[in-house]
Amino acid sequence: MKIYPKLIWCFLLLVFVNGCKKSNSTEETSKPAPSTNAAPASTAPAASAPAATSSSADAAASAETTSKMAAAEWAIKQDEIKRDSNGQWAIQATASSSYNDAQGAAVFSANQATGAPNVEKFGDNEAAWTAKTPDGGIEWLDLKYPKAVHATEVRVRESNASGAVIKIEFYDEQGVAHAVWQGNDPTTELNYLMVKFPKTTFKTDRVKVTLATNVVPGWNEIDAVQLVGTDQ
Repeated sequence: MKIYPKLIWCFLLLVFVNGCKKSNSTEETSKPAPSTNAAPASTAPAASAPAATSSSADAAASAETTSKMAAAEWAIKQDEIKRDSNGQWAIQATASSSYNDAQGAAVFSANQATGAPNVEKFGDNEAAWTAKTPDGGIEWLDLKYPKAVHATEVRVRESNASGAVIKIEFYDEQGVAHAVWQGNDPTTELNYLMVKFPKTTFKTDRVKVTLATNVVPGWNEIDAVQLVGTDQ
């Protein structure tokens, strides 16, 4: 009969040990999974990417719009100048010198500056007049027009190394020179130096444009020169 208490005691001990193992097993399986908060954080930069892309697209679209507007304004200005009823283009021209001593209708000759503008892009172009050498100093272009007028404006279309014009003169009907402008030429790129002044008391059909070719490096080229004025 003494053995039963021992058996009972062993049985209770086994139950207690198994219960502890189950408790530990439950604790192990009930631990929360590792935090996944880091994953959303790693995708945060990707969330901002569409905004950056959109901003870049907007900037590109804005730049394209600005470029188109500038091109449209340039085209309108060109059309207005060419269609000016009081404007006329030269029919003859001489110059202090010409590239390769060009004469007549040869490329880069003085006569390339007669007629309406025909150089459409900024840069060296044989359809414009240029002096014999670049950066040589004082050079001039002398232009004759179809009719004598009381002048109010001169428009010099510069097409390469712009900004070298320093003086504009008219010759009256007696051949006397009158300087109507002298100064710093602000022209850049393919554009006009437009000089306005009070209507001249004399009539003129001859314009002389003087350049200091050493002021702006390169081949200073003139595409055309328009004389603006009226008979009265």
